[in-house]
Amino acid sequence: MMISNVLGEFTSITGVLERDENDVTKSKIRASIDASTINTREPQRDAHLKSADFFHVENHPDLTFNSTSISRNTDGELKVSGDLTIRGVTRNVVFDVEGPSPAQKDPWGNTRIGLSATTRISRKDFGLTWNAALEAGGLLVGDAVTITLDVQFIKER
Repeated sequence: MMISNVLGEFTSITGVLERDENDVTKSKIRASIDASTINTREPQRDAHLKSADFFHVENHPDLTFNSTSISRNTDGELKVSGDLTIRGVTRNVVFDVEGPSPAQKDPWGNTRIGLSATTRISRKDFGLTWNAALEAGGLLVGDAVTITLDVQFIKER
């Protein structure tokens, strides 16, 4: 919102990391997010975000990401480029990645790695154009959206 930042989360994400342990830049990532699991802690807002004004979950139940390339910048940090699809519109985005963490065994014998990734998009680039004028001037919904992923990957046995 233009008044203040509204934080939300999707509570259902699935994905696959095809990790090349010798050369991480040869790895691939695919992810799918169930758009109906949006949670901003305000049920009326969540219902509006699920409607045809925004995600239109009835026609576009998933947001997807498929990596197209992974590179390291001069500081050694990873950048993951890929195709992000929201509401049936696909755009290339670049995530800045912290990690991955070193592989660790969890208490159940699984091997896990974790990472955080962030990008910033224009919601309008994905057809999310609904807005409302504020009484004092300006618009209710801002254009820029920051996407942050905090994920763990579990190695298949």
